[in-house]
Amino acid sequence: MGYMDDFYKNVEQVGVVPVVVLDRVEDAVPLGKALAEGGLPAAEVTFRTAAAADSIHAIAQECPDVLVGAGTVLNEAQAKRAVDAGARYIVSPGYDMGVVRWCLAHEVPVIPAGVTPTEVTALVNEGIEVTKFFPAAQYGGLATIRALASVFVGHRFMPTGGVNAENLKDYLADPAIIACGGTWMCKPAMIRAGEFGRICELSREAAAIVRG
Repeated sequence: MGYMDDFYKNVEQVGVVPVVVLDRVEDAVPLGKALAEGGLPAAEVTFRTAAAADSIHAIAQECPDVLVGAGTVLNEAQAKRAVDAGARYIVSPGYDMGVVRWCLAHEVPVIPAGVTPTEVTALVNEGIEVTKFFPAAQYGGLATIRALASVFVGHRFMPTGGVNAENLKDYLADPAIIACGGTWMCKPAMIRAGEFGRICELSREAAAIVRG
């Protein structure tokens, strides 16, 4: 699946995918520009706010260099709405096989989540090569990922939840990890307060760790 391979390369190159909660559409473009300027040109916009679809559309239109996708996608209807808005990929906190199959059928890159051997098996058997590992801290973090990777050889993970500037380097040093997801560089309160300079600064620090 060439489109998935290209997507995976882009994700690995970014290294950290900012997980974004947007309550106001007018914050979307300033945020996208701050992340890109800071060296993290990606945004997983959580699809659990009323402004999510319009925010994705705004970033897709005004920040074409930002790899914008939709997170917290739980069903096919949300997946379709997100893609129609301009989402270039879909991320889920768990997995719904209907969403996975819809994405694959429409050549939409998708990163569903799985934290147990049974979940990862189900996704591998659908042709998924990268899964989100969420919430990473609560499910054992790097130790659990390493145990899974020893069985699912070649499969890779995107840990999210409890990832921060302090442990990012340790996560990314493991070859089983393609990238990390995180909110620490763009917390909702920072976005609401319009602290885009601070977001850019924290993104730059994270990008420096990635480039390491």
